[in-house]
Amino acid sequence: MKKILVTRKLLKECEEKASKMFDANLNSNDELYSQNNVIEMSQGCDGILSSLTDKMDAETINKLPESIKIISNFAVGFGNIDLEAAKKRGIAVTNTPDVLTDATAEIGILLILGACRRVPEGIQGAKDCNWKWSADYLIGKQLTGARLGILGMGRIGQKIARIAKSLGMIIHYHNRSKLSPDNDNGATYHDTLKSLMSVSDVLSVCCPASNETINLINKETLEYLPKGAVVTNVARGDIVDDEALIDALERRKVYAVGLDVYKGEPNLNPGYLKYKQAFILPHLGSATKETRTAMANLAIDNIEEYFKTGNCKNKVN
Repeated sequence: MKKILVTRKLLKECEEKASKMFDANLNSNDELYSQNNVIEMSQGCDGILSSLTDKMDAETINKLPESIKIISNFAVGFGNIDLEAAKKRGIAVTNTPDVLTDATAEIGILLILGACRRVPEGIQGAKDCNWKWSADYLIGKQLTGARLGILGMGRIGQKIARIAKSLGMIIHYHNRSKLSPDNDNGATYHDTLKSLMSVSDVLSVCCPASNETINLINKETLEYLPKGAVVTNVARGDIVDDEALIDALERRKVYAVGLDVYKGEPNLNPGYLKYKQAFILPHLGSATKETRTAMANLAIDNIEEYFKTGNCKNKVN
């Protein structure tokens, strides 16, 4: 039986599945392992079921035992793993696409609604029991008729587009390539980021984190937005230059932000905490029982498929 290291605690039924299929070294206390912990605990293992919280950089990968043949990431993203280093070591890397599309898109829509309708201020007013209705109390931005710019029209972006369209929003998008009419849901394609942002009353960041997209939303590109636009991010924190976005909030160039992901999670930039116009969530994108179960099961299945066939359909390197 193959032996695997599972770096984070999974839901009970998923751990039971892993233990039936493999000699699984589970993390019963959900301890956040250091890189040295991962290296030490993977001794004698054939594979690692990792999480986004595990920094699998080149130094860590190069110190893994020769027995490790696969790193199965419990996420659709894999920015925590140095793919080139893994490739050089002959270690396969897999992810869990598709299964978290719906849950993450729901949070994407929640971010748009929360930021546009001033939800943080509303919650605080209700808790303080000091709100008083008036015609102009907490007037926000209505979604009906507003232009939604989607940066990255993959599975999640497409699902956000479908929901937003049902709410009466007008959909625009920028992608590496134009989608077919079957997939674009009637959205307008923009071949440059500048063109997209210039028509975005609300910007939804949905693109993967990569060397090309790090700090793509920055001081320069934020100026492309109409004054008073809303910026939301359901993708990865690395895509946004925090200081630039906070400055845009300060200057009222940006009306509000809705964020579920951050650089250096969980230590988000404290600048956001100063603004009542910041609707912030603690990376809840895939946080439903159905989705987390499907993700873990797929990560387990990826390992099984790889050891059975020598390949995996969800292999990313």
